[in-house]
Amino acid sequence: MTQSTFLTDDDRWRIALAKDRAYDGHFVTGVHSTGIYCRPSCPARAPKRENVRFYATPIEAEGAGLRACKRCAPDQISREDAAVRAAIDTIKAAAKAGDAVPSLGELADAVGYSPAHFQRLFLRSTGMSPAAYARALREERARGALSGAGTVTDAIYAAGYDAPSRFYADVKGRLGMRASDWQAGGKGVTISWSVIETSFGPMLVAATDRGVCCLAFGEGEADLRARFPKADLVAAGEDFRALFDRVTEAVEQPGTGADIPIDVMGTAFQQRVWQALRDIPPGETRSYGELAAALGNPKASRAVGGANGANHVAVLIPCHRVIAADGGLGGYAYGTEIKAELLKRERPDQA
Repeated sequence: MTQSTFLTDDDRWRIALAKDRAYDGHFVTGVHSTGIYCRPSCPARAPKRENVRFYATPIEAEGAGLRACKRCAPDQISREDAAVRAAIDTIKAAAKAGDAVPSLGELADAVGYSPAHFQRLFLRSTGMSPAAYARALREERARGALSGAGTVTDAIYAAGYDAPSRFYADVKGRLGMRASDWQAGGKGVTISWSVIETSFGPMLVAATDRGVCCLAFGEGEADLRARFPKADLVAAGEDFRALFDRVTEAVEQPGTGADIPIDVMGTAFQQRVWQALRDIPPGETRSYGELAAALGNPKASRAVGGANGANHVAVLIPCHRVIAADGGLGGYAYGTEIKAELLKRERPDQA
């Protein structure tokens, strides 16, 4: 039985939005408005949730009258993909049972590759090594346990840490909410929000007491509720005016808001990508491949693209600075016109 057996449809939807390659082969996403089904990592634009159903296998999806997406080919799998998937299942099974994760050599031997070659395959597929993947999984299990009943300490032990200090050492310095904020799925966390008029159109800004947790163009309270269904949403008052004014200035003059605090959540790999985006100097751009190379894995461009698309804090985490390999703008969640203007304003010679 694989870890995907325990996924809910809400889990699968979040995975599909994050375009997480680690779950390719565990289920497929059926889009009934178009009649196709896709891998979780399919780079196509996300469909509307009401048009989506999830299927365990391509055979089930085709039995429901759907056909395979030609872009991500969910009905095809290579031997290398199968090897990575088997290793991921092994790592997840060990983590769930509280057992020690097999070494790189043991994982490689089980799927018939040399350790060095399998390390490269795993990096290319997931954006991290098997050891880093196991650490990230343990962190996510701790955060998942923090969504249930019991104390923070109990949840940390339940996730496989031998001491709370180990968990806090692992997550120290990462972007994101405190461990205690995950209690009851984030229930009780207050998020203040406002829709502000800008030269780019209406802009949704939301923040916790730690920093900005959402910045999006053309969205409103309903969209924020979909992102944070268990938080307490309140209209921003005077105590957030100064912060939101700084955010507005940073959007109107992109590249000037590096000191604005942010409070975002993500997997360990997503956190690394988001930090790498913030490290790109204003006025410069990178391709997905160049960003992957900066993270130490030149073949992880698809995984980088997935993390880039999961960014909820536009401009402050500057995903607009990532362009296509041929120098073209590439895609952008809020439209290429906004992306082009953001880049133009960051380049004094073009402003």
